[in-house]
Amino acid sequence: MRTLKLVAVSAGLSSPSSTRLLADRLLQATRYKLAEQEYAVDVEVLELRDLAVDIAHHFVTGFPSEKLQGALDRVTGADGVIAVTPVFTASYSGLFKSFFDLVDPAALTGTPVLIGATGGTARHSLVLDHALRPLFSYLRALISPTAVYAASEDWGSGGDEYTEGLPARITRAGEEFAALVSAAGRKHEEEEEVVPFEKQWADLRFD
Repeated sequence: MRTLKLVAVSAGLSSPSSTRLLADRLLQATRYKLAEQEYAVDVEVLELRDLAVDIAHHFVTGFPSEKLQGALDRVTGADGVIAVTPVFTASYSGLFKSFFDLVDPAALTGTPVLIGATGGTARHSLVLDHALRPLFSYLRALISPTAVYAASEDWGSGGDEYTEGLPARITRAGEEFAALVSAAGRKHEEEEEVVPFEKQWADLRFD
């Protein structure tokens, strides 16, 4: 069984940031569930703030730096992508959008993506469905059912009788995302095992 590659993209601007923390927690929950299924998992976190200058130069020159191209290749080559952004003016951050603007529109086709966002108030949670889902639908990604929004008051909160706390939502999102990633991985393996008709014909012996 091949190793599954997970890449988390964090658009947090500070260090440390709640956006990076949420990305790490989602990555951990997904990796834990895949490990239960006996998958080997390779994980990486991309901090977009480290690529901000390279992204800006790309828009001006039309050419990506080696560092930026490497980041784009790792995202588009992953078996699953976790994408987390802070909320600015009721939407994803400009840095987050700028990075995914540079992704080829067909490069994430069929790739499982888990989306998340962070903000100061729960009132921004609709960003998940009004901004992030449309973005990755346009990129033809396979978006995981449960997205996770973390407001400032969610950290350390266990929820109440009506709502799940942040840890429970992260766990559920990780389980669902792991199921999508493993299913996509099995499909990829099956496609690799299919022998083209031309090869089957060439291997036939008529003596």
